[in-house]
Amino acid sequence: MKYNLKEYQKIVDDWIQDIGFGYFSELTNMAILTEEVGEVARIISRRYGDQSFKDSDRDIDLAEELADVLFVLICLANQAGIDLETAFHQSIKKKSKRDRVRHQRNQSNE
Repeated sequence: MKYNLKEYQKIVDDWIQDIGFGYFSELTNMAILTEEVGEVARIISRRYGDQSFKDSDRDIDLAEELADVLFVLICLANQAGIDLETAFHQSIKKKSKRDRVRHQRNQSNE
């Protein structure tokens, strides 16, 4: 089932209210977000970088870790009263205007 960002924000809020015990503080959620991003970085550095996997890390799912990042990011947006869908569209519009030709000038790494 596919949802838009507003619906994802409601799903997270409903989960927090029904299953969780309320939102952690914004500072705690920021620390949790940092932890989750670190887990993604560990997978990326081993899968695509030069580090090798530890036996305990082999079965960690990148998709699940990215979803954990999204969940906490949505928590922070909900706490701050931010409509992520609107913010995302504004960000794409800004980037499209600002970067219209900038990346076309990048040298190829080939």
